[in-house]
Amino acid sequence: AQIRYSIPEELTRGAFVGNIAKDLGTDVAKLAAANLQVLSDSDSQYFSVNVNTGVIMVSERIDREQLCGQNPRCFLHLKLAIENPVEFYRIEVEILDINDNPPEFPGDEVSLRIYELASLGARFPIQPAQDPDVGTNTLQTYHLSANENFNLNVKARTDGGKFPELVLERALDRELRAFHHLVLTAEDGGSPPQSSKTHITIQVLDANDNHPVFDRPSYGARLVENSPLGTLVVKLNATDVDEGPNGDIRYSLSSHNSAALRQIFAIDEQTGEIRVQGNLDFEEATVYEIEVEAKDMGSPTMEEHCSVVVEITDVNDNAPEVILTSFSSSLSEDAPPGTVVAVIHVRDRDSGEQGKVQCHVSPDLPFQLRKDYEHQYSLLTSTRLDREHVAYYNVTVSASDLGSPPLSRHTILPIALADVNDNAPQFEQESYEVLVAENNPVGSVLVTVSAADPDSEQNSRLSYSILRAGGTDPGLDPTRYLSIHPTSGQVSAKFPFDYEQTTYLQFHVEVSDGGSPALRNRTLVHVFVVDQNDNAPQVHFPRAGEDSATQFRISPSTTPPALITKVVAIDADSGRNAWLSYHLVEATVPGLFSVALRSGEIRITRALQETDASAHELLVVVRDAGEPPLSTAVTLVVLVEEKGPEALQGSEAQAADGGGLPTITLYLIVSLVLISTVSLVGLAALGVRCL
Repeated sequence: AQIRYSIPEELTRGAFVGNIAKDLGTDVAKLAAANLQVLSDSDSQYFSVNVNTGVIMVSERIDREQLCGQNPRCFLHLKLAIENPVEFYRIEVEILDINDNPPEFPGDEVSLRIYELASLGARFPIQPAQDPDVGTNTLQTYHLSANENFNLNVKARTDGGKFPELVLERALDRELRAFHHLVLTAEDGGSPPQSSKTHITIQVLDANDNHPVFDRPSYGARLVENSPLGTLVVKLNATDVDEGPNGDIRYSLSSHNSAALRQIFAIDEQTGEIRVQGNLDFEEATVYEIEVEAKDMGSPTMEEHCSVVVEITDVNDNAPEVILTSFSSSLSEDAPPGTVVAVIHVRDRDSGEQGKVQCHVSPDLPFQLRKDYEHQYSLLTSTRLDREHVAYYNVTVSASDLGSPPLSRHTILPIALADVNDNAPQFEQESYEVLVAENNPVGSVLVTVSAADPDSEQNSRLSYSILRAGGTDPGLDPTRYLSIHPTSGQVSAKFPFDYEQTTYLQFHVEVSDGGSPALRNRTLVHVFVVDQNDNAPQVHFPRAGEDSATQFRISPSTTPPALITKVVAIDADSGRNAWLSYHLVEATVPGLFSVALRSGEIRITRALQETDASAHELLVVVRDAGEPPLSTAVTLVVLVEEKGPEALQGSEAQAADGGGLPTITLYLIVSLVLISTVSLVGLAALGVRCL
C-alpha cells in the first residue's frame, strides 16, 4: 500500500505530517506490538514516527531548494516495516515550496559605458537576478527607476527565465549629462512578494558626433561599354566638420556591393575617384548602382553612404550568333524545290538596331532562306538538284546586324546530295565497227564496249549483255557465236569466223545499271569479217580426174592465134585473195602454146610443123594474189590429128564449146568485182569511223 502526504518546506521539528495508524486503519496498540520501524530512501532522517500515537513528525529542517532545486515538484519517500507478519508500506511526502528566497542580482552595482551617439532603440542587457523558488514564488518581473533616457524591456525565454535590458529612448548628450544613475528592482510573485535591487551607473562617452557629408545624395555617370581600364567614372566629394582624425575621410565601396561589381569598379580611398578596373559589357548589365561609404578616422568612426548610378551605353561589339535548330547534312537529289534543309535561329546580344539580324545565302546556290518569324529562318531548296552536276554544297549562311559598322558571322553548312538512279548508262559510242580476221582463235576479244553512268555506288554498277538481233543471216543468234563479260564489256568469239560463210554480223549490246528500277541503254556492234587467203583456186574447166589429164584435139593446119581452150578457175576468197593468174609452167614444145595471164585462154603461138610432136602436154598453174599465194595445177594434152568430117564436127563442137567460154569468164569476172566492191566499201566505212 502507498500513502501520500503534502507539507510545506521549512517546518519546525515535531511538526505534524500525518497519522499512519489512522490512515492504515490499524489500532495503535497493534502497531506498537508489531515493532514498527521507519526506513528512509535518503541519508537524512527527515521524519520519525511515534509508535504510541502512530503520528509521523518532522525530525529535521527540510529545504526544498536544497533537495530538488528548480524542479517544479519535490518528493521524499519513506518505508514502514512491521513484524508478525512482516509487511511494508510506502509513504510519499511532497514538499511544497514557500517564498523563502528573494530574487538576487549577481552584484549590487552595474556599470555601463555608452557612447553619446548611440542609436535610439539600442539595447543594453543587464545580468538577470536569480530566484531559487519555483512557481509563483520565483522571479516574476523587473522595475526600473524613473528617468528620461531609458526604458526597461524584459525578455522571457521559453524555459521561464526573464532577462532585463535597457532600451535607449532618448539620445544621450555627454555635454549635458555625463553619468546616469538608475535602480533596477527584481520582484517575485510570492505573498507577500520579495524583491532585491541593483544600482546601475551609466557613463556617457564622448563620441565622434559629426559624420561625413557628401555634396549630393547620389551621383550619376554614363559610360560606353568596353571602356578602357582606368577610365574615370566620377569623383566623389564628402566633408566632415570635425577636426583631426575625426575629420579625416576615407572612401570605400560598401560591403553591400556584389563581388562582381567590385571586380569592375575601384575607388581611390583618398581622392574618392571611381575608375574602371574590369570589363564593362552592356549585354551583362545596362546599369550599375555602386554603394559608396565615406568614413572618418574618429573612434568610433562615423560614416555616410551615397549611391553612384552608372549607365552603360551599348556599342555594336557582338556579332550575330547562328544556331542550328535542325539540320540534315544529307539531301536526296530528287528533293523537290521548297524542301526544308535546316532551321536556323539567329540572335544578337546587342540592343536596338545593333541587335537586329538579317540573313542571306549566295544567290548562285540552289538554296534560299525563308524568314519564318523574328530570329528564325528556314533553309530551303530553290531549284531542282542534280548530284551528277554538283554532288556537294558548302552553303554559307551569312548573318549581319544593322549596327554601324555592321558585324556579321558566317556559318558553313555542308550538304551532300544522296544519289538517285536518274541517269541511264551511256555508251562511249553510238555504234561500234569491228574488223575481225576470219579463222580467229576461240575466246579472242573482238571488241570492248564501254559505258558510263554518272550516278554513284549501286546506281552506277553496270552489267553488259548481248541481245538477240538479226545480222546478215536473219536466223543467226549472236549469243551462239559471241559472249560478253558482264562487267568489263569485252566481247569474245566462241568459234572461229569463216569469211566464206559469214562476211558481216551485227548485234545489240545492252547495258543496265544496278539501280531499282534499273535503267538500260543499247549500242549496235557491226562485225566485219576480213577475208584470209585460206582457199586455193578451184579449176572448174576443164574438169579432170585426180590422176588423168584432159585431152584436146587440133588440126595440123591450125594457125595462130587460134584458141585451143580456156582454163576456168574460181577462188572462194575475195579481194586480192581471189585475183587469179594463169601460168604455163611446163610444155612439150616450149613456145608453141601460151596462156593468157588473166583469162586463162590457151592459144597456139605459131603454125605447126611436121617436126612438131603429135601430142603436147601442158601444165597450167592457177595462182591467187594472196599472201602467201595459193595455187592449183591442171594438166592438158593437145593432140594434133587429121580429122574427117566427123572429127571436124567434133572440133567445131569443141570450138563451139570454146566459143561459150567467154560467157563463163564474164560471169566469173562480174562475181569477183561484186565481192571486191563489198570488201572495199566495208574497209572505207571502217576507215571513216576511225577518223
